[in-house]
Amino acid sequence: MNIDVFEQYRPLLFALAYRMLGTVTEAEDVLQDAYLRVQGRAAETIEKPKYYLSTVVTRLCLNHLSAASTQREQYLGPWLPEPVLTDNKPELVNPADRAATYDSISIAFLFLLESLSPAERAVFLLHEVFDYKYQEIATMLDKSEAACRQLARRAKQHIAERRPRFEITPEEHKRLLGSFIEVAENGEMEAFLQLLAEDVTFIPDGGGERGAAIRIMQGREAVAAFISGSRKLAPTALNFEVVTLNGQRAILARTTDGRPFFTVFIYGEADSVHLVHVIAGRKLASLQGR
Repeated sequence: MNIDVFEQYRPLLFALAYRMLGTVTEAEDVLQDAYLRVQGRAAETIEKPKYYLSTVVTRLCLNHLSAASTQREQYLGPWLPEPVLTDNKPELVNPADRAATYDSISIAFLFLLESLSPAERAVFLLHEVFDYKYQEIATMLDKSEAACRQLARRAKQHIAERRPRFEITPEEHKRLLGSFIEVAENGEMEAFLQLLAEDVTFIPDGGGERGAAIRIMQGREAVAAFISGSRKLAPTALNFEVVTLNGQRAILARTTDGRPFFTVFIYGEADSVHLVHVIAGRKLASLQGR
């Protein structure tokens, strides 16, 4: 296979690997491994390079997930995907026409994928996002077509039951982000309470580092109290901006020297926040130097 062919499909392959693994670093490692394998077959002619390369990357991802399972089980606190800037990566947001159907790059959706088995995740992504047929997926995963259909049914049922759904327009979401920043900057707890729904859920990922938040919180009072306490431990000055991460608008807080400190993804309705994802620590490595 001509190495140029690999480069042609690299954006698609990264989109697949990132969704499978949830981190930029691991996805890039898989692509590097795939590249080396392709180099070993440079003299061969591959009839269906896209299919072949997707098969190689999928199998490498499954091997990686199997090897990393113990590490993720021992991770301190909730494990959220690593956020990635998508302003200039349209192929990552929408690698196939049906990707938008499942909002397949959002942090909330990738977090949900983590609750699937690796095989369920692979079948679901390959079919629903990357538009492969079950017959093709069966060969890619060395399974029967019937087994792949069963894995897909389980995955879709799981996602349908647990996927958070909030009705909010882009304008309303932008306004909610602005209000969230204003409250964070001013520290007015009463105003902050008004933003939170009574049943709000707060999921933090501090990068697995000791001293970071390690539990999911629910309820307006609990979340507000945690945010209030966290402000006292944060640097005295933070700069907030709204950026596009994982195909959605999110808050990025930086220290005065420009270092990413944390990101906030909020989900809700026109005037209230129902779900908050906060990601900090080493999970922000890909945002360094933006």
